Amino acid sequence: MEEGKGQGRRPELVGGGLIRSLGGWSQVLSLGGSLERMEHDCRILGSGDFVAEIIREAEKKVRRYLRISEMKTSIDNAIKEICDKEGVGEQELRLGVRTRKFSRVRAKISYYLSHEFGISRVEIARQLGVCTSAIAKAIQNMEGAEIKC
Repeated sequence: MEEGKGQGRRPELVGGGLIRSLGGWSQVLSLGGSLERMEHDCRILGSGDFVAEIIREAEKKVRRYLRISEMKTSIDNAIKEICDKEGVGEQELRLGVRTRKFSRVRAKISYYLSHEFGISRVEIARQLGVCTSAIAKAIQNMEGAEIKC
């Protein structure tokens, strides 16, 4: 940037992304009434195809973030609902209390989150304050109990 100061004002670096990408206003105006539609965003310097690709990638990340946020809400709701139904404290459950009652409730939650929402065992373990192997065993036990019924 320091080296560029001496170059003064350059037309290809003035204006939004499309203006800069095309080399200045004169190039934009030369398109005239052209039917060619170019994707543009003033924050991105590059061709229309490049800009479109960057926007698609950004949208994927936003959608992924929303899915993670929705997943977290679903996990929290399921934990609260099952804890309320079973009469156990949500905070104690998440702190990893190791009584038989808490273990049974943790197993129900683990099984439900795994089978209904496809939540990974790692994430379930993180939410319930226990190790992944405890979650795997709890789910396995619940599956065994389901087969017996």
